[in-house]
Amino acid sequence: MRILIVCTGNTCRSPMAEGILKTLASKNNLDIEVRSAGIAAFTGDNPSNNSVIALKNLGIDISNHRSSSINDYMIDESDIILTMTNSHKDNLLRRFPNAKNKTFLYNEYAFGEYTDISDPFGGSLNVYEEVRDQIYKASEAIIKKLTMKRY
Repeated sequence: MRILIVCTGNTCRSPMAEGILKTLASKNNLDIEVRSAGIAAFTGDNPSNNSVIALKNLGIDISNHRSSSINDYMIDESDIILTMTNSHKDNLLRRFPNAKNKTFLYNEYAFGEYTDISDPFGGSLNVYEEVRDQIYKASEAIIKKLTMKRY
């Protein structure tokens, strides 16, 4: 199974979610590929320093992540596409209508809630840690859901 996580610039939320989801999938012996991209990303950008630090504090290293801009190939190869906000989802579905049946908000897929995960860009480390914790809780629910689908 291939999961694509989408945010705006692919330097804050989606790289954190990618790192967390990969780590939790590995701990639960789930065979999934996780990647991330941005709706308005510049390809090759480093993750934000606070994203790296927030995850490093959990023992997860995303320092080698480089941003990617969303493209047709990523959409086509993904089984599930998870967006951070409703506006990301709307933008994605306007550009890639064929992704409709596999695109969900992160919190929608995790909890059935149509709520955004806010952008910490430019915020303090505390802000990044709050967002990280939201993503982590949702990621745990996603892993639980995917584990149940295996059986």
